[in-house]
This record gives sequence, C-alpha cells and structure tokens, in this order.
Amino acid sequence: MRHIALVLAPAIVLAAAGAAETAAPPPIKIAVFPFELEDFSAGAAYVPPDDVDREQLRLSTEETRRLIAASGRYQLVDVSAVNDQAAKAGKLRDCDGCEARIAAGLGADQSMIGIVTRITRTEYAVTYKLRDARSGALVDVKQTDLRMGANVAWSRGARWLIERRLLEQ
Repeated sequence: MRHIALVLAPAIVLAAAGAAETAAPPPIKIAVFPFELEDFSAGAAYVPPDDVDREQLRLSTEETRRLIAASGRYQLVDVSAVNDQAAKAGKLRDCDGCEARIAAGLGADQSMIGIVTRITRTEYAVTYKLRDARSGALVDVKQTDLRMGANVAWSRGARWLIERRLLEQ
C-alpha cells in the first residue's frame, strides 16, 4: 500500500500543478450602464416615456447585471456615481462610444449599454453593445426582437440576450 502511495504522489503533484496553470482567468471588470429607450414608434412625438417604461428599463438593467455578476466571468463596476451629461440624460447610445471612456475612468475593462428600441407599441428590439474600455472598440453587439409584446417583455429580451449570446460565447 505504501508503495502505491509513493508511486502516485508525483502524479498527484503534477496534476495539481496542471490544474493551477489552467485556472480560470480573473473576471472582466464591466460597467453596465442603465438601459435606454429609443422610441421610433408613431406615437413617440405624442406619448413620452412614462413611469412604466422607466420601471421596465430599470428591471431590464437589474436582470442584466444579475446574470452577468452570477456568471463569474465578470465583475460589476459601480456606475451609480457617474457624473456625465450623456449618462445623466440617458443618451449614451448617441454619444459615439463615450461610455467606454466613462467605464475606463471607473477602472472597468469593458462597458455595456442596453437599448430598447420601440418600433411600434407592440414591437421592440433589445440590443446590447459591449466596448473595450481602453480603446473604445466594439467588442460585441447583439440584438433580439420582441413581437406582439408589451414593455413588460423588455427584461425577458435582455435575459435572453445575456444568457444566449453574451454568456454562451
């Protein structure tokens, strides 16, 4: 029995060393900014975003952050103290990648913005844009369409994108 232990000991040490070499990389620091609404519907000029829309955007953001944090691949960076005009106005989607600069200032490796595009009152597209915080280059852009749904489906679209696109890569 002692002879077997002496023979197996070096193999166990080598296996442990190999496991240490293949350890998972450290999580990517990511700044996930609040989801924004882009309204192209015919009623956009007459019916501004309301409290229900704002709540559904908040829920979409929360669900996205929850899934990303739970994956272990990412570490969320707090964006609540951001003092940028585009971020405060909910217009990061229009600032040509300025969210990457903001994320870099927060110490993040990547930035993410989520956009809900209202096409009609029952048709939406949910998109995320992931950028490298240092260079501002797009790392990933994914979109899903929601048909015949209400704004309560936005978080479901966000969840589908994160689970089926971002985390499956």
